[in-house]
Amino acid sequence: MASLNKVILIGRLGKDPEITTFESGNRKVSATLATSERYRDRDNNWVEQTDWHNIVVWGNLANDIAEGRRNYAKGDLMYVEGKLRTRQYTDQQGIVRYVTEVNADKMMQMAPARPAQQSSYGQPYTPAPDPTPGYVPQNQAEESNDLPF
Repeated sequence: MASLNKVILIGRLGKDPEITTFESGNRKVSATLATSERYRDRDNNWVEQTDWHNIVVWGNLANDIAEGRRNYAKGDLMYVEGKLRTRQYTDQQGIVRYVTEVNADKMMQMAPARPAQQSSYGQPYTPAPDPTPGYVPQNQAEESNDLPF
């Protein structure tokens, strides 16, 4: 039976990408990506849930980022496509730890960081809430005869 391991994310970089160059000359780029969704809870209050994803880039894409042909920075809105990988390691206390990462094979900037986000260096990035597509406030929905589709 065939299987598929494919991840597509659109979110904002939580920090500037970190570049590691190994003795072999191979490069690895690491970054974090925040994705958020908004929904209403049972009390009709807006709730925003943010998930953080570890992104790892290898090969030609990592070289392009490391050599400045692609400039990505904290707060940039990014499209990332790749595969999920879980790896394990043993920490200094001898405890086996597991890390799940997105091994990205496609990564592109959709929009640069907004100036206000760039100025908050050292502060955790909190994505600005985006309006829910198709949402019409109750008072407007009652006044309108237009269907939302």
